Amino acid sequence: MQKFDKLEGVAAPLRVLNVDTDMIIPKQYLKTLKRTGLAKGLFSEMRYQDDGSDNPDFVLNKPAYKNAKIIVAEDNFGCGSSREHAPWALMDYGIRCVISTQFGDIFYNNCFKNGLLPIKVSPQDLEKLFDDADRGSNATLSIDLEKQEIRGPDGGVVKFDIDPARKHIMLNGLDDIAQTQLKKDKIANFEAKSQTARPWA
Repeated sequence: MQKFDKLEGVAAPLRVLNVDTDMIIPKQYLKTLKRTGLAKGLFSEMRYQDDGSDNPDFVLNKPAYKNAKIIVAEDNFGCGSSREHAPWALMDYGIRCVISTQFGDIFYNNCFKNGLLPIKVSPQDLEKLFDDADRGSNATLSIDLEKQEIRGPDGGVVKFDIDPARKHIMLNGLDDIAQTQLKKDKIANFEAKSQTARPWA
């Protein structure tokens, strides 16, 4: 899993409440188990018009936000079903961080398993960050996970909380498999003792 330490980039303001995982990546894109190639389906029902052309009113289609690395989102982002393709699609597009006041629980957990940082902030801080994001490519946000800070283009700082264990796995790029491998010596010792105690097994 890709480590997350610091990130600086343009933040796209997504002023839509209750963006569920079907809106993030619609069901027709779920046939693959690959984590690549999903960027084209990200927010497809909002990004594209009926004829397949870009919807000029959607934030990620605006020139200032085409290379956004961060999304500032309204409440309850990632609610709905448990599809892990949602963080995969965001990552494949180039999004490494989503900031909101609240996330769907399953989506929130899936983000940490895939190297996408979800940051919870207060409604007041979210409005400040929306103001920054509204400036487009003329302003960037800087995120420092170690310090747990979001720094705006004018030097303003928003602090955020994160579970220490989740912070550790993000800083070190540890997915579930990598976390298990860290304990391989203990696992080997257990297996050896088990074999001695139960040689017939």
